[in-house]
Amino acid sequence: MNTISRRALLKTLGAAAALSGWGLHAPGAAAARTKPNIIYIMIDDAGYGDFGAFGSKQVHTPAMDRLCREGTKFTNHYSGSAVCAPTRCVLMTGLHTGHCRRRDNTAKANIDRADTGRGLVFLKKEDLTVAEVLKKAGYTTGGIGKWALGNPGFDGEPGKQGFDHWFGYLDQVHAHDHYTEELWQDGKMVPVPGNEGKGEKVYAHDLFEAETLKFIKRYKEGPFFLYLAYTLPHGSYVIPPEDPACALYADKPWARPVKNYAAMITRVDRSVDKVLDLLKELGIDGGTIVFYTSDNGPNAPFVKDLDSAGGFRGTKRQLYEGGLRAAMGVRWPGKVPAGKTSDFVWDMRDVFPTACDLAGVDAPGHLDGMSVLPTLLGKKQGPHEHLYWEIHGPFQQAVRMGKWKGIRFGTQEPLELYDLETDAGEQNNISAQHPSIVAKLTRIMGESRTETQFWPARPHPLSKGKKRSQ
Repeated sequence: MNTISRRALLKTLGAAAALSGWGLHAPGAAAARTKPNIIYIMIDDAGYGDFGAFGSKQVHTPAMDRLCREGTKFTNHYSGSAVCAPTRCVLMTGLHTGHCRRRDNTAKANIDRADTGRGLVFLKKEDLTVAEVLKKAGYTTGGIGKWALGNPGFDGEPGKQGFDHWFGYLDQVHAHDHYTEELWQDGKMVPVPGNEGKGEKVYAHDLFEAETLKFIKRYKEGPFFLYLAYTLPHGSYVIPPEDPACALYADKPWARPVKNYAAMITRVDRSVDKVLDLLKELGIDGGTIVFYTSDNGPNAPFVKDLDSAGGFRGTKRQLYEGGLRAAMGVRWPGKVPAGKTSDFVWDMRDVFPTACDLAGVDAPGHLDGMSVLPTLLGKKQGPHEHLYWEIHGPFQQAVRMGKWKGIRFGTQEPLELYDLETDAGEQNNISAQHPSIVAKLTRIMGESRTETQFWPARPHPLSKGKKRSQ
């Protein structure tokens, strides 16, 4: 495990911040205004092609469209993983899925030794999160939505991982229930009045939106870090029928789950619009950087009607582009160029070091990511040498190196190779034509991971004499 002593590192970061003149101070102090507020919005299971700014002709997303007009659209941005829990682990720890503690939703080996009988693996005390470092740097830290990195009573609770405030779900399966009877708030479960006994009176996302606006108003003096891990459009595909978003899709020739899915994306996008409006109303627009993305590719049922994968191959739980490529818009008036489209290649491991750069503190040396702040500000910077992903159940690995994308299913099948400049849809496997590239990507796959008891590298279950579905 690629970890470091949390206490020692935070002490070092604090000293470095003081020496650099950034200083550590209480939220609201005048000096804190030199540090931008950071809002990171990550919705759940929306595909690259589910946003108007990224080509959707079916789903209405005026906030993402606005954010990309007023900021920069990133067309080569990737999720931390192709499924929710490891993506959140990558985002919080700055470690890719070859190194981070959570590499899939459930452990694939030694289940009885995992944190719970369900095979869940949670963050530990020794894990260091971006929230911890930002909190030490003077930020008030808040999270709203789905955590999925530690259930009640475990070290992975958000309050034990650097968050001053958390409102929402801890358990990833609990987050499927949009009419839940209870939610986690600052260290305890609290009831949702009206939903007792499956009453279904209160839509959880409505509470999340209200809490979001409340947090921003309360901590407007800054600096604050607000992680909006909104749960729409994942889980049960339900939305209050009276919601205005439903009317947009009422006459579409789609099944009810597809209509609801599209309406749920529009509903959560509306919350983002309210955030942008509030920042302007409070006069903190220019002092706040906003990121807006999704945690992984879409579920397969929505690709046919909505083209949710944006023309890319694959969906959620696959390391093809459709499972990993994530729409991303970044907005910071006066700092991030407006109306620009960038093809710079980066992913969620880069958020931690970028946040450190924004806060004026040194990034921990053990991180897999790099600060992309120069790129966000419209400047030139060198690219990643490569990006690596793995996922389990069954085991898959993928590497992007420049224009090349390699993907391997299990440890015994040959690596597939694609040239993303000419074949973004990954339809033409050219591994036979480029043996040296295949050899290099294969070596990177071997060097980019540490073995753990829960996440072993294994052959694909269909490797022995059976044809795997493409």
